[in-house]
Amino acid sequence: MRHKKSTPNRSFRVADQIQRDVAELIRDLKDPRVGMVTINAVEVTPDYAHAKIFFSLLVGDAEETETALNEAAGFLRNSLFKRLQIHTVPTLHFVFDRTTERAADLNALINRANATRARDADEQ
Repeated sequence: MRHKKSTPNRSFRVADQIQRDVAELIRDLKDPRVGMVTINAVEVTPDYAHAKIFFSLLVGDAEETETALNEAAGFLRNSLFKRLQIHTVPTLHFVFDRTTERAADLNALINRANATRARDADEQ
């Protein structure tokens, strides 16, 4: 029974370690399509067979970078295998994370609404 309880913590630790290691390994990629990537989150399946890696970009094209990272996934997985002390190293799947993009859009909408409200208040 005790073993089952510690499994979720292990999953979080593995995801966290993958996040740190993949962030380091991406810096070593020579692919010009890979811009300034930030790894936002990693979700590992319960059987550790797959890891979905969410990333955002400071500079670069999202689709191009996603394609390049998924093409390099085998190389990155192989490099992870050498670093991680786990039996199964998951297959990596890179997904562009639009959260920061959406947050910026929402901020712009809120600022616009506040500016309109302030302008309307001044006119009254």
